[in-house]
Amino acid sequence: MGTDRRGRKNEAPAPRRRRRGAYPTAAIDRLLERQPRTELIEVLFADINGMLRGKRVGREDIRKVFEPGVSLPGATALLDSKGMTIDAISNGSADGDPDMICRPIAGTTATVPWANRPTAQTMVSMYDVRGMPYFADSRHVLERAAELLARMGLRPVVAIELEFYLLDGAAAETPRPRLGRIPGTSLPQDGPQYNSLDDLADLDAYFAEVDAACREQGIPASAALAEFAPGQYEINLHHIDDPLLACAHALMLKRVVKSVARRHGMGACFMAKPFAGSAGSGMHVHVSLLDSSGCNVFADAGGERGELPISDRLRHAVGGLIATMDEGMAIFAPNANSYRRLQPASFVPLTPNWGINHRRLALRIPLAAAKDVRVEHRVAGADANPYLVMAAVLAGIHHGLTRRCDPGPMVPSGAVIDEIITLPTRWEQALDAFERGSVLRGYLGEEFARIYAICRRGECERFHAEIGRQDYEWYLRNV
Repeated sequence: MGTDRRGRKNEAPAPRRRRRGAYPTAAIDRLLERQPRTELIEVLFADINGMLRGKRVGREDIRKVFEPGVSLPGATALLDSKGMTIDAISNGSADGDPDMICRPIAGTTATVPWANRPTAQTMVSMYDVRGMPYFADSRHVLERAAELLARMGLRPVVAIELEFYLLDGAAAETPRPRLGRIPGTSLPQDGPQYNSLDDLADLDAYFAEVDAACREQGIPASAALAEFAPGQYEINLHHIDDPLLACAHALMLKRVVKSVARRHGMGACFMAKPFAGSAGSGMHVHVSLLDSSGCNVFADAGGERGELPISDRLRHAVGGLIATMDEGMAIFAPNANSYRRLQPASFVPLTPNWGINHRRLALRIPLAAAKDVRVEHRVAGADANPYLVMAAVLAGIHHGLTRRCDPGPMVPSGAVIDEIITLPTRWEQALDAFERGSVLRGYLGEEFARIYAICRRGECERFHAEIGRQDYEWYLRNV
């Protein structure tokens, strides 16, 4: 670990690690009472990439998922994007791939309305055989970061916004965005048509089913809008004061969006940059902090600074987010496609900066009443693991508050800025910055940070070792 200017060790204090008891069966009892014909339950676990993996359990064993829990190999947490184990670590190969115990997460047990037969689902978190949180479960990594703020008497209130593309369902070698048709013709609508209500109306049946599925599953979805590219949309989640549940909701929402799209003859994807000539898809995280009396500590009750009553604690939190952004890029942009999104003139942050009401910045302070003053973190792609993104954001805030980090000057609202690239925009650069970093690994846990770097670098090497179609198109004939 590094040291600060006063020579103090620059690391987060380790939070208490608690054993977890069995998840109460009341949730599944209520569900089975409402849906007595339920035939199976799908057990969903978010791996290190935020990809849902798991198993199906038949009716006769549904209650066993809740007590004593269901077993999954520990290596499930550490698979790459293709579902392969990583050669450079022992987990899943040399260690014999031992099972871990997975227990349901409160607030995630629900029916699956799009299933062809009566089905339930629950998200789970992973524990070792002693009942201790498994280090490689990204949900526990977030729990660790959130607990440090709780020790300060602070409660994060968070919301996540996710952008995605709906894809044409016609079979083709490469995906195409689902485009609206010009009325009276078979011609596709041209242009991004940002905030087009016609595009939403064309997909009214789809979004109505998404909305119904979210209500059925307890996902607090709010606004849906057409984004800044043909076929791109955004769904926002309501602010809640439970960061862990907010991230579970984000993963559940992704599953709803994809599953309902299939029912309507379309595809859906949360890739950061699925189409070269179109906007990338981001994950925007909104955070405010409440003290023990429920007051928003990001608002300055003593007066206004600029357009909003911004407190010194908000400035320090922003300073911490800026200080940790470089080493956090390997989390905010976790795979090869992530870095195709990081391009100039694309409303994607390329340097740590901040200001009020400005969407070209990494950290935006939206216009809001004092009780709702918050930071919008705009760096991560929609492909990132919500648990790890939120952990890095809360870690940066805690670091800033405890070290009183100076964020530097604000960018004024409406200012035209020269775009400067200082953040890593290539995967290897981001991994180097993550491994050099002196702050985040103390929050994420040394072992997790070490394994995360090895796993992502292993996938990076595998990706670049493959020979794809572009190699042939560019070089085969003329080289």
